Amino acid sequence: MTITLDIPRTTDPARALRSELVERAATLGPLIAAGADRTDRERMVPAENIAALAEAGLLSLMQPARYGGLQTDYRTLLEVSREVGRACGSTAWLTSLLNANAWFVGLFPARAQDDVWAHTPHARVAGVVTPSGTARVVEGGYRVSGRWAPASGCAHADWAVLGVTRPDAEGTPDAVGIVLAPMSELTIEDTWFVAGMRGTASNTLVGEDLFVPAHRFHSVPDAVEGRYATPFTDEALYRAPFVPTAALVLTGPQLGLAAAAVDLLLEKAPRRALTLTSYASQAEAPTIQLAAAKAASLADSAQLHAYRAAADIDEAARAGAFPDYDARARMRMDAGMAAVHAREAVRIVCSAQGASSFGESNPLQRIWRDIETGSRHAVLNPEVAAEIYGKSLFGIRGTVSVMV
Repeated sequence: MTITLDIPRTTDPARALRSELVERAATLGPLIAAGADRTDRERMVPAENIAALAEAGLLSLMQPARYGGLQTDYRTLLEVSREVGRACGSTAWLTSLLNANAWFVGLFPARAQDDVWAHTPHARVAGVVTPSGTARVVEGGYRVSGRWAPASGCAHADWAVLGVTRPDAEGTPDAVGIVLAPMSELTIEDTWFVAGMRGTASNTLVGEDLFVPAHRFHSVPDAVEGRYATPFTDEALYRAPFVPTAALVLTGPQLGLAAAAVDLLLEKAPRRALTLTSYASQAEAPTIQLAAAKAASLADSAQLHAYRAAADIDEAARAGAFPDYDARARMRMDAGMAAVHAREAVRIVCSAQGASSFGESNPLQRIWRDIETGSRHAVLNPEVAAEIYGKSLFGIRGTVSVMV
C-alpha cells in the first residue's frame, strides 16, 4: 500500500525532482530488500548498496549544488528515506544520516566546505554532534580528543562532524561546538552490538590530539539560533533550523518501516487462517480488519506530523525567516509524535500477526527491532518533546533543553 500525502508548498520543478528521486529509491528497493537480512546479520550495509544509493544521487540530497550536490529540501529527504525504509531500516537510517551530516557541513565557512568537497565532491560525512570530545585552543586552531558514539555511517564516510566542548570558552557561545575531521585521522571501535538498526554500524569514533584548523569549528549555540557561518546566505536549504531538522531527519526511516509493516499485513492476511477461529482468511476477520485500519491510520498520522514539520521548515527556509522558539518546539513535537505513531503502527501489525511475527524468517521481526531501536534516539524523545512543547504553549521557554 502506498500512501501519498503531498502538501503543495513547493515549486513544480522541486516536486518533479522529488518524485524522480523517490522513484529512484523505489527502483533500488528490491536490491536493498534482498540485502536486508545480510545487513542485519553482518551488522553492516553492503558496500554495493551504498554505491547504488550514491550512483542514484540519493546520498547527495543535502550537499550544496556548488559541489555537484542536489541541494533539495527536507520533504524530499523524508520521502526518499521513507521509500528506502520500506526495504531496509538500517539502509534508510544511513541514507538520512549521511545526508543530514552533509547539511551540517553546509553551515560551516566556505573554506571548511572546500576542505570536504572541493577536491572530493563525492565525499560522504558521518558524525556525532553530542559534545563527547574536548577542544583545546592552539595556534591556528584546536587540538581535539574524544570518543564519539553512535557514529552512524562512519564505515562509509570520508569525514566526520564531531561535537566538542571548549573549557576555555565556558560561558560563551563557543563553549560547545562541532568540528570537522577527516576519517583518516580517526579510528573506529566496533561497539555497536544492539537489537535493532544493527546494519547502521553506528560504532565509536576515537580521536586523540587531532589538529583541527579554526575554520572547521562551528558554535552550536549560534547554530541553534540560526547564526550559521556559511557565506552563501542565498541558499535556502542552509537556512533551515538546526535542532528541528536534526530531529526530523530521523523520522523518514521510521515512516518507511511503518509502511512496510502495513504492507506485510495486507499481503499476508488474505492467505492465512486466523488460528483457533472459524476464519479461513484473516482478511475476513473483524479483529484483523480493525488492526489494519488502526495501523494504516497511525502510519498516515506519522506522515502527517513529519510532513507538516518538513513543510514548515522548508517554507521558512525559502522565505529566509528563522522560526521562533514556539514554532521550533512544535516541530520537535511533530518529530516525536511521528516516531511514536510509526512505532505503534508496527506494534499493532505484529500483534495482529501473532507469534509468527517474531520468527527469524519473517521480516516483521527485523522491522519491529529496527523501529523499537531507532524511535528511541534521544533527540526524538517524545516525553522531552512534549514537555518543551507544553511549556511553550504557556509561554515558558528555555527551561528544559537548549536543543530546541
